Amino acid sequence: MRALIMAGGQGSRINRGEKPLLLIHGRPMISYVIDAFSAAGTDPVVAASKKTPMTMNWCRAQGIDVIRTEGMGYIQDMIEAVKKLDEQHSLFICVSDIPGITAKIIHQIVKKHGLSGKDACSVWIPADIVRSTGCSVTYEERVHGVKACPAGVNILRGDRICEPQDELRIMLNEPGLALNVNTRDDLAAAENFLTSRPKETVFQTHKR
Repeated sequence: MRALIMAGGQGSRINRGEKPLLLIHGRPMISYVIDAFSAAGTDPVVAASKKTPMTMNWCRAQGIDVIRTEGMGYIQDMIEAVKKLDEQHSLFICVSDIPGITAKIIHQIVKKHGLSGKDACSVWIPADIVRSTGCSVTYEERVHGVKACPAGVNILRGDRICEPQDELRIMLNEPGLALNVNTRDDLAAAENFLTSRPKETVFQTHKR
């Protein structure tokens, strides 16, 4: 399965350059996401835009597949990237600013989605867990009776990317997925969380 990692946004709220390349423990934030999907056995592809040229250059230097999009917005860029990939099967769509994601979490999502028989899935985190990490809550709604926040991880059918898809909503009590970095406080929370995470769950991006 492919994993399309969306990295076309400027990250203006943090205002420290291109958000995917913000350093956490000396590593670009996007590298944590790429490494997690690689370790899970998926094929990561980055969608960068004219707003993130340095991210595009970094990916190329690391030997990571990258697609250029127009930077018209998350949904528009996602559709554009999937069409350019000519993806006809299911694929992950993931934001580039959740450095706490791991291969173990990705395997959980794949398993739950596979058992559901549905075309698509979205991943949610209880809002209380997001707040417990020190990260901001920008959006929440009730999912399975619990106030929850979207994790920024989905599985969609590429051949139906412009159509409504029957969706499974997966609730995961995973603090790592709560680290959606949108502000400087979120960045500090991610630094603190990854400092305490066992080293064996942290992988390193290597050139192919």
